[in-house]
Amino acid sequence: MSSATTERGSIRVRNTEPRDFARITAISQKVYPSDEPWLPEHLEIHLNVFPEGQFVAVDADDQVIGMAASLILSWDDYDRLDNYNDLTDSGYFHNHDPSGRTLYGAEVMVDPDHRRRGIGSLIYDARRNLVEEMGLLRIRAGARLPGYAAVADQLSPRDYVKEVIRGDRHDPTLSFQIRHGFKVLAVIPRYLTHDPRSRNYAALIEWLNRKVASNEEAERHDGAMAQASRP
Repeated sequence: MSSATTERGSIRVRNTEPRDFARITAISQKVYPSDEPWLPEHLEIHLNVFPEGQFVAVDADDQVIGMAASLILSWDDYDRLDNYNDLTDSGYFHNHDPSGRTLYGAEVMVDPDHRRRGIGSLIYDARRNLVEEMGLLRIRAGARLPGYAAVADQLSPRDYVKEVIRGDRHDPTLSFQIRHGFKVLAVIPRYLTHDPRSRNYAALIEWLNRKVASNEEAERHDGAMAQASRP
């Protein structure tokens, strides 16, 4: 299991264990009431294929109040506009590739009753620590755009993302991720099939591990941000 755990005050992030499954399912039912929750059958497979990449945030009583699920990909096998099902084998992670260099963030959830306590930040810290510990190149993920539906009749998804990147508009998910060092590489149509708040769009985001990145990889990463934010 990973040593890349983090803690702050009474909240700690550790690797997921089977005893956490029921609580994770309950949280996912609260976060995604109209979708199928994360079930123990999913979570058990995640642990079997990549235990180091599965995290839970717990309180002082070891009660699960947040979770994260991830897998490793060999990015050359994928396209930057691939959807969630393509990148996660429909959430089962059978496509996990230990020889890859990209940690793909498939899920981050925080119990709605425990938000604004820095739980998401701790989970992201644990993921970055894991990437550095394993010597991976980067984290990539699809950032939902839950603020987009409210302005979809005024802005294209790309223009919406540009405004969020520049700080002219706040998005509950993407703005948080940009503050945590992620940069936008592309806007993905049909990333999810049941995400009306995002109109099924997402932003492909990347955090680069500069401890192992070459100069060329760092320049490409920084250049993608500049291109994405250009009017």
